[in-house]
Amino acid sequence: MEKYKIYSAGKFIETNQILDVKNPFNKEIFAQTYLAGEKEFEDSVNAAIEAKQLMKEMPSYKKYEILRYVSDAFYKEKERLATVLSMESGKPMRYAIGEIERSAQTVLIAAEESKRIPKEYFSLDWTAAGKGKEALVKHFPVGLVGAIAPFNFPLNLAMHKVAPAIAAGNTVILKPARSTPLSVLEFAKIIDQTDLPKGALSVLPADRVVGNKIVTDTRFDMLSFTGSPEVGWEMKRNAGKKKIALELGGNAGVIVSEKADIEKAVSKCLVGAYAYSGQVCIHVQRIYVQKDIFDFFVKKFIEGTKLLKQGNPLDSSTEISVMIDEQNAVRVESWVNEAVSGGAKVLFGGNRYGNYFEPTIITNTKPEMNVCFSEIFGPVVTIEKYETLENAVKMVNDSQYGLQAGIFSDSNKEINYAFENINVGGVISNDIPTFRVDHMPYGGVKNSGFGREGIKYTIQEMTEARLLVRDF
Repeated sequence: MEKYKIYSAGKFIETNQILDVKNPFNKEIFAQTYLAGEKEFEDSVNAAIEAKQLMKEMPSYKKYEILRYVSDAFYKEKERLATVLSMESGKPMRYAIGEIERSAQTVLIAAEESKRIPKEYFSLDWTAAGKGKEALVKHFPVGLVGAIAPFNFPLNLAMHKVAPAIAAGNTVILKPARSTPLSVLEFAKIIDQTDLPKGALSVLPADRVVGNKIVTDTRFDMLSFTGSPEVGWEMKRNAGKKKIALELGGNAGVIVSEKADIEKAVSKCLVGAYAYSGQVCIHVQRIYVQKDIFDFFVKKFIEGTKLLKQGNPLDSSTEISVMIDEQNAVRVESWVNEAVSGGAKVLFGGNRYGNYFEPTIITNTKPEMNVCFSEIFGPVVTIEKYETLENAVKMVNDSQYGLQAGIFSDSNKEINYAFENINVGGVISNDIPTFRVDHMPYGGVKNSGFGREGIKYTIQEMTEARLLVRDF
């Protein structure tokens, strides 16, 4: 059994609190690491504060070299890192490899953006008072960033916080999910080989008590959190005066028009619905299909669902496997049963075996049912019919969330209408809302969060504008 030391204040250390890491597929403990206590937390904060000035003064070329080294290492060690990620998260290897590749790309984008920290120079003589004066607006690092990452993309979502923090010249303390701490500890081994100042980064698996200090401690200048709305909004209430960015998930809707390429829509929606057992913030959860093509779409979608290969996530042919734990699988099961009791119909699936939940298709649902209203975060999709596009847009908007939505249509008029009227952070045309590339702005409205990620946009969140007015 491999043991991973945690990374505190630039040192790999052990503590007296062992954290077992379990493979969700076979439920065996395959690795151990440690939980950070108050001492490790204090050491990390103090070291990060000491490293602030070094990070602020670090030239762009040096930040680029550090981040480029990490990106290259991710590519070089892709297979090994993907295996670690798959074993700790239960993510099928095809998706684990994809996450390592995306993480490498995310860090590479941050390396490039470290050369383009926002700056603006302009004249002030638009009014008489500004005659003979000009302005420089420069963005400075906020200071110490507290980053809390989730289990479902344990490396890439962590990189969306750590890499732009470094690119902007900040120090950062990262708390990974306790169920998936190993990927980011592998990252810590890599970045420790670079010229990043010791203490500028700490990776601290921790319990809720220590983790909550990242939220409440006034020495942190910013908090970046990805997770559930219930936890995220509570953090915002307790975060004090620090800046905050929240990525809180959704129940993404997809519209399939009669003017769409139906085969393409089915193929894309299958991936969006069932990749990583639906444990994705922009998982396809609600599909609205124009009534004239509804029966054909449903028939094809069921056929495609039946072909999905279930099995060991380490098998390269596996498409769907277990959920992160049995507790979440039981929750999904209860929501499906609740919907059926309320008159919904299961067209396929609906059964649970331990922490494996079958890919499931439901229809005849009501908007207030949990399978529609809440974020199911499991391999369940609802499919309903609509008559007009206006009606479909209202159905997508009838949600507490607003992260991303998709529309399949060959009509620019329909796509434009969807873009103008769906209340979300992003509308994806002729693809699923699960689509994301790592340099695009990403975030939502309503209960889906606060602020934007996507490296350039995260850097904007992690810096403060400062104005210099000078005579000339």
